[in-house]
Amino acid sequence: MKLLLHTCCAPCSVYCIDTLRKEGIEPTLYWYNPNIHPYKEYEARRNCLIEYAKSINIECIVEDEYGLDEFCKNVSNKLETRCVDYCYSVRLKKTFEYAKQNGYDAVSTTLLYSIYQKHDFIKHYCEKLSKEYGIEFLYRDFRYGFWEGHEKAKELGLYMQKYCGCVFSEQSIKITHTNDKPLLPDGFEFLPVKRSIVIKKEKENKEQYMDLLLEADPSKKMIKKYLSNGDVFVLTYKDEVASIAVVTKVDDETVELKNIVTKEEYRGKGYGQKMIKYLADNYKQKYKKMLVGTSENNIPFLVKQGFDKYEKTIKNYFIDNYDKEIIDGDLLFTDMYYYSKELKK
Repeated sequence: MKLLLHTCCAPCSVYCIDTLRKEGIEPTLYWYNPNIHPYKEYEARRNCLIEYAKSINIECIVEDEYGLDEFCKNVSNKLETRCVDYCYSVRLKKTFEYAKQNGYDAVSTTLLYSIYQKHDFIKHYCEKLSKEYGIEFLYRDFRYGFWEGHEKAKELGLYMQKYCGCVFSEQSIKITHTNDKPLLPDGFEFLPVKRSIVIKKEKENKEQYMDLLLEADPSKKMIKKYLSNGDVFVLTYKDEVASIAVVTKVDDETVELKNIVTKEEYRGKGYGQKMIKYLADNYKQKYKKMLVGTSENNIPFLVKQGFDKYEKTIKNYFIDNYDKEIIDGDLLFTDMYYYSKELKK
């Protein structure tokens, strides 16, 4: 089956894609969402979807149309019914048109995933378009995996929007998500979702993590030194240790990230990024700056995480302080480079 999946955003696509792939269906994502405003929000959602599609090796077609003018013209006199009169219809009709013109067998949409959308209307409207264009409408009630997909999207670090899409939904977000909870069909209930990822401060037996810390710093002597007066943070994924970080105090305004390491089987999943964000949020209450000393090959990753101010270089640091040469790939560690991250931004 050649399926075109209208996709409103990356977080809503996670469970839908996973479910379809389990069925042996490889969808093509289709971005057409001229109802999302303002432009920074439109850009954030679009770019997140593009990056997520690349990360899971799935085709993503982008119809890049920021349609604020047309949106305002079409909904100004019918704000209360804007979703069914414009927002759903303009996107779904365009999706069926594209599918018809480009040889797709079927169409579906991630709008069927959200418990906050008008599910029955979307289903019936797609059935109508299916007859009109002569293309199958692949219906799935993706709402059953709403919280599962929500948690996975958070774990992946995807951009999590705070409102449906248009400027009017942004205005009413507090009402929508507090007093006016969505009505669910029979068989649905809100269940507590156990957090898969937990970060906590380890107060006892810090040296139990020595083997993992040695993967980032091969000197047990050096590790013991900063462990003695450092804070140890442990990130667990489904109760399994995935990542460790050690932070020490430099002075009344500054802390230093002395060691951060993720187990090999968990690398490339964003856990290091999640740990750094947690540390920044934790220490910004008392400190202004976080330092990190690193070898040359780790600079790009750390700069991307906000350590974007160069502080100093200690020449031959790894030669003078370690008994054996440290080699990563073809790179021999010699100098230590210090960068900092402003915590109060």
